[in-house]
Parts: sequence; structure tokens; C-alpha cells
Amino acid sequence: MTSRYSTGWNSSTPFLASELPTLHVMKRSKINIVTLGCSKNLVDSEKLMAKIVAGGYQVTHDSPPGSARVAIINTCGFIADAREESIDTILRFAEARKKGSIDRLYVTGCLAERYRDELRREIPEVDNYFGVNHLDAIIRELDLKLQDTARESRVITGPGHYAYLKVSEGCNRGCAFCAIPMIRGKHRSVEMELLLEEARYLSARGVRELILIAQDLTYYGMDICGERQIALLTERLASMKLFDWLRLHYLYPAGFPESLIPVFRDIPGVCRYIDIPLQHISDRVLKIMRRGHNSNDTRKLLNRIREEIPGAAIRTTLIVGHPGEGEKEFGELYEFVRDFRFERLGVFAYSHEENTPAGNKYSDEISEDVKAERIASIMELQQQISADINSAMTGEVIDVMIDRREGDWLVGRSEFDSPGVDQEILVPITPQIETGTLRKIRITGSGDFDLFGEPVS
Repeated sequence: MTSRYSTGWNSSTPFLASELPTLHVMKRSKINIVTLGCSKNLVDSEKLMAKIVAGGYQVTHDSPPGSARVAIINTCGFIADAREESIDTILRFAEARKKGSIDRLYVTGCLAERYRDELRREIPEVDNYFGVNHLDAIIRELDLKLQDTARESRVITGPGHYAYLKVSEGCNRGCAFCAIPMIRGKHRSVEMELLLEEARYLSARGVRELILIAQDLTYYGMDICGERQIALLTERLASMKLFDWLRLHYLYPAGFPESLIPVFRDIPGVCRYIDIPLQHISDRVLKIMRRGHNSNDTRKLLNRIREEIPGAAIRTTLIVGHPGEGEKEFGELYEFVRDFRFERLGVFAYSHEENTPAGNKYSDEISEDVKAERIASIMELQQQISADINSAMTGEVIDVMIDRREGDWLVGRSEFDSPGVDQEILVPITPQIETGTLRKIRITGSGDFDLFGEPVS
């Protein structure tokens, strides 16, 4: 397999059909896939790219308008900021379409699923709109013959040493603020044997860190066999010994499987990185959010994780400005963050989404200025917490995944940090250290959200 599937691939480099095994087709044109939104969207794009390559085209990823005669934009429509970014991107490419630097323009993904009719009226320069899970329809639109490619075939678009494994689609939760069930539908688990085969495929192409993703990992398996199987899936992946690290994203607090605790604690290579999006701690707000967990249950779960998985990093995300969050409820949230001292934390402003339970029942009563003030307040607090935690790490020797070179530095992450969302570790460039490798690093200094280190010889 060529090096474009492994460390150091440049996203503007085109892939060729000859780079996928057993395919012997003629190159006819080049297609640019632009991916917006989350890592789950990225997996969809990577699988679409593999189908396009199998059909005989070159494919490039996230290149500017005009770099290919055909462009496909995979959009996000989750919240207002994501919709705005998606629409701005469509408009830029539509302008290139009008000027003749693009022959055909297509839009797919969550925004197209949610607002297809409106988009067709407002941006007619787009040749066609497709919703989610319509890869084959896009292939037919491109006049490509559907090839009998393996289900797991993907073109890896990142650095190559880490990749995402999407274990399910959709969500059965009814969170008041969330439009995902409306866009993506009910939860549908991928059969375990198919996931294991996809993992082998990714490992064979140089992936060393496998990141399991879903709208709700904890629900994996419920629709197939009536029980939560995320612990079993993780155990089986670990037993294959194909990856340095396995990382789990988006573990819903309600119904958190007890069987996961020994997996995090005892299995080598499973990152002690517990990603639990709590959203709030006030019982009043959690009830309005329809989260299915309360403050007491949340605290018990977090304390148990701290007690039974020594050294684990707990990451959470919070929403401020949700209907029902007054000063009292925000004060509860602030005190919770102050007292619990999360290792990793992100905060988002409530986005009022039409046709969601909250959007239908409540008004967006909290001003954007107040939301911004509350975000700043929480993040100022978290900055100090993070600085204290980082300062205490000075002198420790830890494993670091080296992601890239940047200026005079090698930039990497610990097992407690996920790519693109958490802090990084900066190490002076050393010729003996290659990107995409796991190295022992001694921490020599710290900042609020970064660490500095040196290799251990």
C-alpha cells in the first residue's frame, strides 16, 4: 500500500484508483470532497472517497474551490454555528460553479438531510442535494458503476497513524436540545465482526490509534442483542493487539455500563480517557434537557470512576444558556466544575433548534451576551484547574503519540488527549523521532493547556 495511506499524507494529494487493491480502472477526472463537522462525518467522507476511487476517479480532500472539476460538500447541520459554516462553504463553491471553475457541485450530509428543500430554493447552483447515508446515490449521480468493494474500504484522510471507527449510526436518546435523532434516525449498531474486519483494514494501512465513535457508545449492541456490548467490543479489539491505543468517545452517563470500568482499568492500550458529555449538573436543567440522569447519579458515577480507574482523565462537555438555566442553576454548574476539577472540559452555548423538544416548547430566553459571559466564566475557572494539573506533571515520564512537526517542535499527545479537541505536548525536533510513533517523553514544563517535554533516551 502506498505511503498516502500512512503518516505524512497531505490532504490535497489526490488518491488514484490503482492505490486500492484489485482495482484496475482508468483515471477519468478528479473530485474534491470537503468535510465539515464531526469525526463521524469524516468517516462517511472516507468511505465515499473509496467508492469514488474504485469508480475510476482521482479524489482530493478539503481542497479549495476550483482544484477539481467536481466538488462534493459533506455538511454539518447540528447547531447554528455549524450550519453557518456549511452554508458559507456551499456559497463559496457555488460562486466557483457560476464562474466556471467547477463543472458539478453536490451537497450531502446533515444540513442537506435537514434542509434539502430550502437549500434547493436558496442555492440552485448546486447540481443536487443528498441526505445522510446516501453514498450509493451519489455514486450513481456521478455515472459511476458501483464496484464490489469491501465494506470497510476507506481513504484515510488524516495523518494516517490514527483513524476513527464508527460503531453505530443514529441515536435513541431524546435530549431536548438535540436534532441528531431527527437527522440521523434511530440507533443502529454495526455488527461486531464487521467492525473487527474494518479495524484490521485500518491497521494494515498504518493506523496505530483507533478511536471508537458514535452518538452514544454506551448503547452499542442494544438493538442487536438487547445488551450493551461496548465493553466486549473494546476487549476484542484490544485482544487483536493491532493498535498502540484504543480510545472511546461519547459515553452517555445514563446507563453507563459497569463492565467498562475494568476495561479502562486493566487492559493495556485502552486509553484511560473517559469522555462523558454531562451537559449540566442542575436537576432542574437536566430534567428540561431530558437527559435521563440527575445530579446525584452523575456525582456517584464520576466518583466511582475516579476511585476505580486510578489516573484516569475525565473529559466532559457542558451547555450553558439552556432554557431553565437561571443564575441559581448556573451557579450550581460553576461550583460543580470548581469542586470536581475535570482534567478536560469544553463548554458550548445553547443553540435553539427548530423541531427539537426544547425548540418546540421553550423560547430562547437567555441572551447571547449572557451565554458568552457564562462560557468565559467556566473556561477561566477551567484554565486554572488545567494549569494546576499540568504543573503537577513536571518530571513525569509518559507515553506520547507524535502527531506532526510544527516549526521547531514535534507535537504530540498523551493517552489523556484526543486529536483536535485536547491539549498537546511540544517536544524539540529530534531526528530520531518520527511522526506517528509512540515515544517516552519526560515532561519538563507546562502552560495552561499545553505541556513541554524531552525524549527519554
